[in-house]
Amino acid sequence: MTTSNWPGDALKQLSEFATDAHSRIQQEFSHINPVVGVRRGMREKGIPADAMTIDCLASAKRIVLVLHDGQPDTLIYQFANMDEDSDAPYQQHAFSALSADVLFEWMRDYFSVQ
Repeated sequence: MTTSNWPGDALKQLSEFATDAHSRIQQEFSHINPVVGVRRGMREKGIPADAMTIDCLASAKRIVLVLHDGQPDTLIYQFANMDEDSDAPYQQHAFSALSADVLFEWMRDYFSVQ
């Protein structure tokens, strides 16, 4: 992905990956049943970023995905819990290496751990 239409194209692509991964998780691991949400409210508060959360209600775990205008072509992410603020570090993943398979593996591995 190029930075020419960042973050619009990136958010669209991330949403497509998440939709595909979500469908596969529901088919193969029905107990996980993730909930995906896109949050654009950061922009309204002056933060040049979009966020997506993927929650697992059964385990109360959350994956936070951030597309920040200041770091084009990079997905910033964190594995956290839904019911508490996390001090876990945010990690980075090259957007060009992101796929539905990567999101599927993150959901499967993180949400399945009890």
